[in-house]
Amino acid sequence: MPEGFIEQITRRYESEIGPLNGAKVVARAWADPEYKMRLLADGTAGIAELGFGGPEGDHMVVVENTSIVHNVIVCTLCSCYPWPVLGLPPAWYKDPPYRARMVREPRALLAEIGCPLPEEVEIRVWDSSAEVRYLVLPQRPPATEGMTEAELAALVTRDSMIGVARL
Repeated sequence: MPEGFIEQITRRYESEIGPLNGAKVVARAWADPEYKMRLLADGTAGIAELGFGGPEGDHMVVVENTSIVHNVIVCTLCSCYPWPVLGLPPAWYKDPPYRARMVREPRALLAEIGCPLPEEVEIRVWDSSAEVRYLVLPQRPPATEGMTEAELAALVTRDSMIGVARL
């Protein structure tokens, strides 16, 4: 293996392959209602339309946040994570306390990490696995009508696509 290879791959996943890809998927879904329907019906195919996919993302399900439902992703077994659209998993995603508490007490944990949700909002926790990985389609922020896809993508964060933050 050439010197610096691992560092190069890590940088590429953090800055090129990573959350920027997911943000483009989200922005397209916000801007194109027909694409959004296809994406929610078949996440893998919808993501592939934008040229993203491959290992760690070959079976994707996209779940949509609304004003009454908030989705959040966890992997209770290890750290299954959709690299092609979210890049490298953050360290906290792999931590046993996050993995256990998100399943047992998601509302309390989300509030502790800065994402408090009203009691009337239903929280759905999705458990990633080797067979399926998830991407949260965040709720589109208000007052973004007329923005370009690039402008919309700039609003999207990795944490919002995991479901531990709202936009």
